[in-house]
Amino acid sequence: MDDSSDFAIAILLPCHNEEKTIGDVVARFRAALPGASIHVYDNNSTDLTALRARAAGAIVVKEPRQGKGNVVRRMFADIDADLYVMADGDGTYAPEDAPQLINALLTERADMAVGTRRGVTDDAGRAGHAIGNLLFNRLYHRLFGRDFTDIFSGYRIFTRRFVKSFPAVSGGFEIETEMSVHASILKIPTVEIALDYGRRVEGSASKLSTWKDGPKILWTFAMLLKETRPFRFFGSLSAVFAVASLGFMLPVLSEYAVTGLVPRMPTWVLSIGLALMSMLLAIAGMILDSVACGRAEHKRLLYLAIAPLRGNRVLAEIEPADRQPAEARRQKRAA
Repeated sequence: MDDSSDFAIAILLPCHNEEKTIGDVVARFRAALPGASIHVYDNNSTDLTALRARAAGAIVVKEPRQGKGNVVRRMFADIDADLYVMADGDGTYAPEDAPQLINALLTERADMAVGTRRGVTDDAGRAGHAIGNLLFNRLYHRLFGRDFTDIFSGYRIFTRRFVKSFPAVSGGFEIETEMSVHASILKIPTVEIALDYGRRVEGSASKLSTWKDGPKILWTFAMLLKETRPFRFFGSLSAVFAVASLGFMLPVLSEYAVTGLVPRMPTWVLSIGLALMSMLLAIAGMILDSVACGRAEHKRLLYLAIAPLRGNRVLAEIEPADRQPAEARRQKRAA
């Protein structure tokens, strides 16, 4: 047997009004990962979510800042563990799949494992979500690369190295997109496993709105592109201004070539202004691209400063009874 029993595993469940499912989710995670600590962060629920979670044996904390991103940021800051299992409290992600995800992360020596969702279109009520998911994933591939096939999956396993080096700026459902971009930009090793995606229980409603959250996610794409790849962002704007400038400029130049006159002086001035704006945007993109490269190098060094998990460990080889409580493991390592 290897030293994998030294792992301290924390299960993170951000929740908002999930009283119908949270108790069952906590119980199933406790059965799937008996040695793990289970943390439920209640995000201003108006029902009995916190009570149900506490009754099931979870550690319950309230996060008053509304939004999943705010909850995840608080979780990552508060909790110290070797492995972090993040899922939703609505029961759509099967806790029984957690060992498989952890195995994939450990055997691939990755720092983030993502459970991609099978059957996301089986429920007719998710048609809008499924279409949006497809479009945004394709857009992600165009902007940031093909590292992920499901950037919105909420079922993820992280190492301590990833969690403690992730800035977590987003406030809402855009947090998964930010995680994916962070991994893509820093070339962090990741792995994906296709898992079944369940349906919500009757009376449980999704917190994600296709029309309300879609523009927020699109805005997040733009902001992340600006921060991580500014030359592409400002270069695209520069190209738009350049095309507009040529559109106004060519008729004036054509008329000047024939008559030697510039009768439409306002149009000419506008075209020159657009050309100058295009050049300024291109220069800004080049300068900020150097700044972004420096920031990425700094974040990469912070990531590398955290020790990786040692060795090639497989969770399936460990019997649950062999796992010690987190406090005992910490005392063992300290000794």
